[in-house]
Amino acid sequence: MRVVIAPDSFKESMSAREAAEAIARGVRTVFPGVACTLIPVSDGGEGFTASLSSALEATRHPITVADALGRPVSAELALALEVEPPTAALEMASAAGLMHLTPDERDPWRANTRGVGELIAYALDRIGEGGRLIIGIGGSATNDGGVGMLGALGVRFFDSDGCPLHPVPSCLAGRLARIDGSGLDSRLSQVSIEVACDVTNPLLGQSGASAIFGPQKGADRTTVAKLDAFLGELVEAAEASDPSLRARAHANEPGAGAAGGLGWALRTFLGARFEPGFDLVARTVGLEQVIENADLVFTGEGAIDAQTLHGKAPAGVAALARRHGVPCVAFAGRVGEGAEVLEAHGVSALVPIVQGVTTLDEALNDGPCNLERAAATSMRLMTLGKEL
Repeated sequence: MRVVIAPDSFKESMSAREAAEAIARGVRTVFPGVACTLIPVSDGGEGFTASLSSALEATRHPITVADALGRPVSAELALALEVEPPTAALEMASAAGLMHLTPDERDPWRANTRGVGELIAYALDRIGEGGRLIIGIGGSATNDGGVGMLGALGVRFFDSDGCPLHPVPSCLAGRLARIDGSGLDSRLSQVSIEVACDVTNPLLGQSGASAIFGPQKGADRTTVAKLDAFLGELVEAAEASDPSLRARAHANEPGAGAAGGLGWALRTFLGARFEPGFDLVARTVGLEQVIENADLVFTGEGAIDAQTLHGKAPAGVAALARRHGVPCVAFAGRVGEGAEVLEAHGVSALVPIVQGVTTLDEALNDGPCNLERAAATSMRLMTLGKEL
């Protein structure tokens, strides 16, 4: 029997790699000799770098950069310099993610993406001309339109008197008149940049970055309106400063509103190409080719519900399994409303891993043991079904 194990992370409980190892232990409890292929996956958010690192046989480098509020934080970059082309992978959340802030610290008016630019600069130092840069942009704490990142990469911002402005929304709003991109790191034009992005929101308006994602980053209704106005000013300044950037056009594209407008900056100034997060990861790790030759697939993540169908990793894994007629079991720490819809899209069985009444802390702490037990139980049930 050939088993492919391709889970996403179980947030606050297990990384995708730890989840895959727990499932494998459960499988081998029942079938010690089974061939398990572990492929941790991600949809572009937390765990993105680790997933690609495993597939690319990359080395992971901790790098100190600025977090969303300018404090030092240890972010991570995966480097695969022996492949062709030399490749670097990073997730913006490791630098400017919500995970680094307490709820009381969330303030998108002050938060910025400078640390993301510092990560990119470090990557450019390593991959060289012709290299490949892959960026996951989920889980941001920012709504700065990417100005922090751009500032770290050499772009400068000025008011109407020609005075330089600090690239943070609170400093630029109502004052920004000109953007000078002449100092943008020239190496960016010599590499390919791929962005894993499942968000389809534009930059501005009722379905834009500020309105849809601002509240979860700490913005009240008044701040949402101010942030949206700031992003509009940013677009107009970019358009006036260099019409060839096509800043207005890019602001309306799907994904421009991702990561608080970082998507817009990556597309407009860095010429990045966007791809759904799971699709990019699956293509890079060769997931479909492995599943095609499997007898059974396991996937899962911390919570599965009706929204999982829209770009989440377990749904993507199940779709690939369905394409090749391979049964797929999905594990979840929490099975939410509407999760049964996945059964029509490649999930053969949806298995909650928590047993009995428990607190959230207990469920998170016991996650690896619960997942291992659920995998073993699933294998025993398959054996029973075969006997019947």
